[in-house]
Amino acid sequence: MPNLQKKPALSSHLWVIYVLSLILLAVIWYFQWVLGLIMTLFLVVSFYYSVRTERTLLHETEQYISTLSHRVKKVGEEALLEMPFGIILYNEDYLVEWANPYMNKFAEGDDSLVGDSLNQLSEALIPAINENKKEVWIEVGGYEFQTAVKNEERLLYLFDRTKQSELQTLYYNDQTILAIIFLDNYEEITQNMDDATKSQLNSQVTNLLNDWAGNQGFYLKRTSQERFLAVGTKEILQRLERAKFDILDEVRELNGESGNSLTLSIGVGVGNVDLPTLGDMAQSSLDLALGRGGDQVAIKDKEGKVRFYGGKTNPMEKRTRVRARVISHALKDLVRYSDNVVIMGHKSPDMDSLGAAIGILNIAKANDVDGYIVFDPDDVDTGVYRLVEAIQNEESLWEDFIDPEEAEEITGTRTLVVVVDTHRPSMVASPELLDLTDYKVVIDHHRRGEDFIENATLVYMEPYASSTAELVTELLEYQPKTLKLRMLEATALLAGIIVDTKSFSLRTGSRTFDAASYLRAKGADTILVQQFMKEDLDLYVKRAKLIERSEVFRDTVAIAKAESGKTYGHVLIAQAADTLLTMSGINASFVISERDDGRIGISARSLGEVNVQVVMEKMNGGGHLTNAATQIEDTTLDDAEALLRDILDDYFEGREEG
Repeated sequence: MPNLQKKPALSSHLWVIYVLSLILLAVIWYFQWVLGLIMTLFLVVSFYYSVRTERTLLHETEQYISTLSHRVKKVGEEALLEMPFGIILYNEDYLVEWANPYMNKFAEGDDSLVGDSLNQLSEALIPAINENKKEVWIEVGGYEFQTAVKNEERLLYLFDRTKQSELQTLYYNDQTILAIIFLDNYEEITQNMDDATKSQLNSQVTNLLNDWAGNQGFYLKRTSQERFLAVGTKEILQRLERAKFDILDEVRELNGESGNSLTLSIGVGVGNVDLPTLGDMAQSSLDLALGRGGDQVAIKDKEGKVRFYGGKTNPMEKRTRVRARVISHALKDLVRYSDNVVIMGHKSPDMDSLGAAIGILNIAKANDVDGYIVFDPDDVDTGVYRLVEAIQNEESLWEDFIDPEEAEEITGTRTLVVVVDTHRPSMVASPELLDLTDYKVVIDHHRRGEDFIENATLVYMEPYASSTAELVTELLEYQPKTLKLRMLEATALLAGIIVDTKSFSLRTGSRTFDAASYLRAKGADTILVQQFMKEDLDLYVKRAKLIERSEVFRDTVAIAKAESGKTYGHVLIAQAADTLLTMSGINASFVISERDDGRIGISARSLGEVNVQVVMEKMNGGGHLTNAATQIEDTTLDDAEALLRDILDDYFEGREEG
């Protein structure tokens, strides 16, 4: 029973009434004693009954409070011991000091958690406590618990959220995904087939994809000869990702009559968005997969993040002169509509970037429009300085080269900005120019990455081409003949092709030789190209020392890591990677070094068996299947090498599983 304070017989307001009554009674007695006597008797009786009633109410109140206190105490004890959520008290050593019966059900071996470490419940608890987190989700005995952490009291409240988690998982897994499946080279493979052979290939492809859809549990509909539409769920997509979309390999085994392999590209849209948006995401993903060379899967979520699978084969050349002519005519119309043309390549331009820029400059002049090349004299590597010197000696050409500041001054909304040899806005010579105009053209031969120039008016990306200089040379063939290529300009374009193909040894198709033949006919000097490509003796020695530090990884991969504290330019490490690739038994090479800007640079090369672009993309880089690179901030040479080796392990193990 609670210790109640002793209360007066009457409440204070009654005492006030009786005091006033006594004063009034005294006045009555003074003037009329008979009436005063009657009133006195009435007041005494009233006082008696008031005191009695007040005491009765007080007693009943005390009884009620006593009963309520007992009930509250009992409910508190039952809540602490019987409520369906967990309560744990722990000490400074993260050992359980007390747990309610609900949590003791999860004890191993005995009936109590007391004395057990919190790590035995979940390894996530102690780190969450040390990080002063207010809440953490853990799994105990197959149950999902939302755990509230009270650091000061060293107290944990655990609420069973298993059903909620299951519903969330079910909701997540049942989200709709749309996929567009495209046969990359169906037209090229079937164009020379007779009807019977073509029908047989169609039947093989359709049956293979239908069986795949049936086994995985999604809906598949063929919408044209080259295109399929698939509808499924996120749970199905997760299974396909775990299998690394092995359907790519199965389709590739269906050889056409010409001996070329049929390849597949898939664009997937996933996320909690409306169906039209999902369809746009799927189409955008497919465009991205095709822009990277096909034979791969691109998956885009509602945040715009993209995951890639496949893309391990060298893309088959399938460009047509029809497309080159259409692009050339579209570019001619854009040039003529513009006030002027501003051309820029990537930062630290190479032979391909400079040569392609000079080619576009000729297209502008052929259409009687002023053209300018954005060039930063402070951003020139040793690999192109001889070409730059030759351009400076030809005044009529050098006067069209302007620095980024001058370019900003002459760029307006009707200026045509042409970006060559890159499609990433962060890599162009002057990113600010992209925001100053409404007209942008992108011409590139690299596989398309996530980072892409927005709202481009015209995009000409061909990952099958050897170089951007090759693409620009083909465009030149369909331009007005009013302006002839000069010897130095043709030589610059040819130098871009020769450097990017390693003297026609890599990524070289029939169209590459056609472009080289055209340039040679226009006066390109192969001897001058060799002079442009010459290097200094001290650079040769530095590269040799870098190569000397190489090691062989997984029997066919060469990894060279520069000495700590020594910096190398990206051209030199790229040349070192090229040299390593010429060694016997080496199919891929990676060269790692510190850069002048404090970042770690990695240059990657391969003969086609290893997709170095996929490897570099996992390190925030990119490039081409056989030629890629990256720059990493806030890391060391050793950490960069360790990360590279881990990524290569995953790459080779995934390929072996596939």
